[in-house]
This record gives sequence, C-alpha cells and structure tokens, in this order.
Amino acid sequence: METPGSQTSLHRANLERVVRAVRMAGSLTQAEIARATGLSAATVSNIVRELKDGGTVEVTPTSAGGRRARSVSLSGDAGIVIGVDFGHTHLRVAVGNLAHQVLAEESEPLDVDASAAEGFDRAEQLVNRLIEATGIGRDKVIGVGLGVPGPIDVSSGTLGSTSILPGWSGINPAEELSARLGVPVHVDNDANLGALGELVWGSGRGVKDLAYIKVASGVGAGLVIDGRVYRGPGGTAGEIGHITLDESGPVCRCGNRGCLETFTAARYVLPLLQPSHGPDLTMERVVQLAREGDPGCRRVIADVGRHIGSGIANLCNLLNPSRVVLGGDLAEAGELVLAPIRDSVGRYAIPSAARQLSLVQGALGARAEVLGALALVLSEMGDSTLLNGTEGAFPAAGPASVPAFT
Repeated sequence: METPGSQTSLHRANLERVVRAVRMAGSLTQAEIARATGLSAATVSNIVRELKDGGTVEVTPTSAGGRRARSVSLSGDAGIVIGVDFGHTHLRVAVGNLAHQVLAEESEPLDVDASAAEGFDRAEQLVNRLIEATGIGRDKVIGVGLGVPGPIDVSSGTLGSTSILPGWSGINPAEELSARLGVPVHVDNDANLGALGELVWGSGRGVKDLAYIKVASGVGAGLVIDGRVYRGPGGTAGEIGHITLDESGPVCRCGNRGCLETFTAARYVLPLLQPSHGPDLTMERVVQLAREGDPGCRRVIADVGRHIGSGIANLCNLLNPSRVVLGGDLAEAGELVLAPIRDSVGRYAIPSAARQLSLVQGALGARAEVLGALALVLSEMGDSTLLNGTEGAFPAAGPASVPAFT
C-alpha cells in the first residue's frame, strides 16, 4: 500500500510534469498535456484546476480539430526570461515571458570580437532598457540565456578557442554578465542556441533528432539528440566547420588546412566576389544578388552548398538525424543553396540516411539564436519555484532534471 507520503510525492511529481510540459511548449490544450505527460484526462483536468486556482497557469478558450478546447499557459506574471545573442558583428536582446511571448526585442551593430568589456557594457545597457520598456519589475527576471559565437569549455566556462574571439581571452561570459545583472546566466554557443530556437519555435518543431547548421562568419552545428542538445564532454560537439575537405587547402584559423569553414564561411567566400562586386560586399548582398539572377553570386552559393552538403553527409553517416535546418545569412538563398546541398548529401551519405533526411531552411532567420537563448533559460529553470505557494501542503521534490523539448 502507498503511504500518504508517497501519494503526496506522486501528486507533486504530477504537478511538476504538467508545469514542465506547459513551460516548454508555451501553451497546450488539456488533451495535449495528457499526451505529453502520459497522465489521464481526468488527472490533467484536476491538476490544471488546482494550478489555475493557485495563479500558476491561465486557461483560455480555444479550438482543436474543430472542437472547443481550453488552452493552458503559464501565468503572464509568473516571471520573465532574457535572451542575449552576441554575433561577430551584432548584439541582439529579447525579453519574453513563460508563455513563450516575446515582449521586447532589439538588435544593434557591434564589433563583438574587439572587446569583451565593450560588448558586456552594451548588453547590460540594452537589457536594462528593454526590461524598463516592458514595465515589468526586475524582481520578475528568472534568468538570462547568453549566446556567444564560439565553443564554451564545460570545465572552465570560458571560450574554448581564443582564436575565434581574441578579445575575450580568459573571460567567463556567464559570470561576467551575471555579476552585472544580478541574476543567473546560462551560456552556450550560437549554433546550439539556434538549434534550440528552431526546435521550440521554428523548423524543428515536433522533431527529436536534428542538426542546425549555421553558416556566417564561421560554420557551426547545433546537434539535438532525443530532444536534447548534445554538447559533448568538453562542450565542443558540433564543430562541423573544422571537418577537413582538402589537406592542401587554405589555412584555417584553427591551424589546419582545408577545413569546411575555409570553403563556406563569409570571410573566405566574399573575397572571391569582391573584385567584381566591390569591397563592401556582404553575404546578405550576395544572397540578394543571387536571387535576382547574378551568375557569379549564384555560382559561389552553389559551390558553398555542395561543400556544406559534404559536411552534412558526414553528420548523416555518424548521427543519422531526421532533419537538418540551415540557418545564417546563407539560408535566405533558399533552393539556390538547398538544392546543391541535397545533391552532395545524396552523393556522399549512406543511401538509407539520405532518404529519410529532411533538409529545410530555418524559419526564424536572424532571431534563431536569441530565441534559443530564451529557450535555454526555460530548459534550465526548475519547476518548484513556480509551484511554491500554490499548494503549500505538499513538500518540494528533489532537483528537477532538465526537461527535453517536445
């Protein structure tokens, strides 16, 4: 027989399962909660009523499959999360609530490579400005997700390669921003956050195994296995840009020759076109010209696509993802780059892996990483804080595991 204590623990666990499912999805109908948690419809109904009475969730009428339903989301005043995305040439910040609504967002140009101090100064100012714009008190900030354009060393929390951001040598980004803002900060590289963003809000929804390939100043991959980002024991999983394509090729910033990055990243590709298109050419402009029919830009994008396809074929053979999402400026070329990628994947990947692979353009564009930073906070926060005070008769459970995105 179960003791009253075990019934209490079970009830608490069920409450956390429902809150976790809603927290990660943004909003769900009660039927969707039942499917996501494995709980019965009656149990979900009772829990939702209890959470609503305690102010943890909000319930609004909706429809599902032509039938009336009730949509459940976390209360709008339960707290806010902040996403900060450092790119090599930009800073983007977003403020969102726990119902997956973006309340404020802004981007500005910034030479992030030059100085970590300047980057954090600007980030602090922008975060404070956006919080003030929402009209929500700072005491409601639960945490910050921070994205940086380089691998994070798991053991030290510092950037794993100082050649990528030389001005950030020895800096622990999470500690630095946390000290400035006074809230917990969770940090990851931009490709992993792009994967999270597309997984929760974009082209990766409903998929548990995918790779997000970001092609910009560098080339990186965010890997999702069984619904979770895979970082590897040292935090450097997904460095697809340093797969060797040609041992006699150009010297890469990592010190090797002929890395995928040296054939695909903007810093190597743009010089091919600048003699004919001018020194101020950007990858965004190359994509625009290619879409307008410029033959040189189309040829370069097709060549880049074939090289990226070779790297993706290696991923297919090793990890067999069901979907690959292409992000970064190059993704805006659409089929001009996706078609040659598919050609290379079909040539070099194991046929069974190539057949089941879905290759798609990212849905979030330049916002993927900052939305992924919001998702990072949502994945790292526990559920006990949200439940405290809603059902005080039940003791808190142990530390919550990081939930999978579903």
